[in-house]
Amino acid sequence: MISSGLFVLPGILFALVGPGVWMGYLLAAILLIPAVVSKAELATALPKAGGTYFFIDRSIGPTFGMLGGLAAWASLALKTAFALIGLGAIARILWPGLNLLEVRFIALGFCVLFTLVNLFGAKHAGRLQVGLVAVLLLLLGGYVALGMGRIEFSRYTPLLPHGANALMLGTAMAFVSFGGLTKVASVAEEVRDPGRNLPLGMFVSGAVVSVAYVAVVLVTVGVVPGESLSGSLTPISLGGEAVWPKVGLIAMSIAGVLAFVSTANAGILAASRAPFAMSRDGLLPEFFGRVNERRGTPHYAILFTSAFIGASLFMDITLFVKSASAMKILLFAFCIVSLILLRESRVATYEPKYRSPLYPWLHAAGIVAYVFLLIELGSLPLLVAGAILGCGMVWYALYAKARVARESALTHLAQRIASRAFAGHDLEAELAEIVRGRNGGIEDRFDRLVRECVILDLTGDVSRDDLFRAVAEKLAWRLDMPPAEILRLLREREELSSTVIRPGLAIPHIVVEGAARFEILLVRSRDGTVFSPGDAPVHAVFVLIGSADERNYHLRALTAVAEIAQDPHFDRRWRRARDVDGLRQLILHSKRRRLEGEGREF
Repeated sequence: MISSGLFVLPGILFALVGPGVWMGYLLAAILLIPAVVSKAELATALPKAGGTYFFIDRSIGPTFGMLGGLAAWASLALKTAFALIGLGAIARILWPGLNLLEVRFIALGFCVLFTLVNLFGAKHAGRLQVGLVAVLLLLLGGYVALGMGRIEFSRYTPLLPHGANALMLGTAMAFVSFGGLTKVASVAEEVRDPGRNLPLGMFVSGAVVSVAYVAVVLVTVGVVPGESLSGSLTPISLGGEAVWPKVGLIAMSIAGVLAFVSTANAGILAASRAPFAMSRDGLLPEFFGRVNERRGTPHYAILFTSAFIGASLFMDITLFVKSASAMKILLFAFCIVSLILLRESRVATYEPKYRSPLYPWLHAAGIVAYVFLLIELGSLPLLVAGAILGCGMVWYALYAKARVARESALTHLAQRIASRAFAGHDLEAELAEIVRGRNGGIEDRFDRLVRECVILDLTGDVSRDDLFRAVAEKLAWRLDMPPAEILRLLREREELSSTVIRPGLAIPHIVVEGAARFEILLVRSRDGTVFSPGDAPVHAVFVLIGSADERNYHLRALTAVAEIAQDPHFDRRWRRARDVDGLRQLILHSKRRRLEGEGREF
C-alpha cells in the first residue's frame, strides 16, 4: 500500500517541482476520486477476480480487455520494479560508494529472491503483509510527530520555483504512488459483503494513504536541505536522520525496507494475476493459466512477470516513473469509461450495491483531467505505453480475436442506439449469474414461474382493454381456456376495484377453474396504459392467474411482486430494459426474500 511512491519518489519529484512537491501528492489524491468511486461501483456490481481487467473486458470488449489487462500488468510490474530499486538504494546507505548500475544489479538480485519466494512460499505472504503495513504506519506516524517540531519554514520558499506546469507534471508522476489503493477490487470474489466492505476499504485506505503521503512529504521538505533532497533515492531516510540523527536514519531505512519488501513480494504475485486471468479468458496461451499442483501458484505467469520486472530495472528512472504513471492513469480512465458504458447500455442485470455520486459530471471531469495529465507526462512515456499496448493489439489480432467471442456493454449500447435486435445476451447472462451468486444462489417457485412465463412488450397507444385482450390471447393456450373467458374475468376483476396498487404498477389477478394451476404473465407498456380515468399511466403489469386451491401461493406471489416493486430503482430499470429478455432478467435478479421450502441451490 505504501512503498516506493513515498520512500523513493519525493526526491525525484523535488528536483522537478521544488518545495511544493507535497502539493503534487495532494492534487493526485484529489484527482484520484473519480477513479476510486467508479471502481467501487464496478467492484460491487462485478465482484469477480481480475478487477480492472474484468471490468474493462466486460464493458468495452475483449480488445480493450486485452489492453486493460496489459496496462494493469505493466503498471503493477513497473511499480514493483520501482520498489526493488528502492531496496538497492537503501544498500547505498550501508555502502555509500555504490553507483547507480550497482544499485540496479542489487535490485535484480532481490527480484530473483522474491520470484523464488512467490514460486515456493506465496501462501505465507498474506499474514506477513498485514504485519508489515501496521509496523510501517507506526514508524511513519512517529516520524511525522517528531518532524513537525523540527521544520524550518524557510525551506518551503519559493514554493514552486519551476512553475505550475512542473507541479502538474509532478502530480501526474505521483499517480504511481496510489496504484495499490484499488487493488482490493481484484480479489472482490473473496470479500465478505462486497457491497459494503469494498467501497469502505477503498475509501478508508485512500484517506489514510493520502494523509500519510502529504504529511510525510511535507515534513521531509521542511527538515532536509533542498540540495540534499533533490534527486535523492532515499529522501525519507535523510528526513529521519535530520529529525533524530542516526536513530532516525536507521528507523526510516527500516521503514523503507519494510515497504519495499511488502510491495515487491506482493507485487510479483499480484501482477502475475493479469496474464493468469487473460489466459483463462482465452486472450493469452493456456500455459499462463496453469497452476503448480504442489504450490498452488501460477508459475509461468510469475516467471513471465518477473522477467519483465528484471528488464525494466535498467530503464532511466524518470522515464520509468512516468511510464508507470501513464499506465496507471490510462487504467483509471478506462475504468470510468467502463462505468459509463455499463450505465448507459441499460443492461437490466447491472445492479451495483454502491452507486458512485455526481454521475456523470464527476466522471466526465475525471476523464478530462486524466487526458490533461497524460499530455503533461510528455511524448516519450506515452510512446513506451503505446509500444506495450501496441504489442497487445497485434497479439489480439493474430492470436486472441479468433478465440474470444464475448458480448460487452459497448455492444449493448450500440444495439440500443441502433434499435436493432441482436441474438446474443452474453453480458446480461454473466451479470445475472453474478447477481444470483451474490444473493445466495437460491431459485424459488416464483423465479421458475417468471423464467417460463410469457412477457409482452407493448408500444404505442394501448388501452386497458387492448392490454387485457393481448393477455387473454397469450394465456389461452396455456390455460386451455377461450380468450373471451379470460378477458371477461379480467374485466370483472377490474370493475370490482382497481388493480393499480401504485402509480405505474398494476397487478391484475383472477381465479380460474381447475386444480394446481398458477401462471404469471408480465407486461411492459412502453408509452403507458391508463387503467382508470385520472390515474397515472401504468408501465409495469404483473398478471397472476391461479386456481382456488392456489390461494395461499397467490398471496406469496403478491408479496414477491410488492418486494420487487418497492426497489426505488425498479420503475427506471423496467422502462429502460432493452427487450423481453432484459425484463425477465430484471425480475429474476431483483432483491427480495426467497421463500423457504420452495428453493433449490445452483
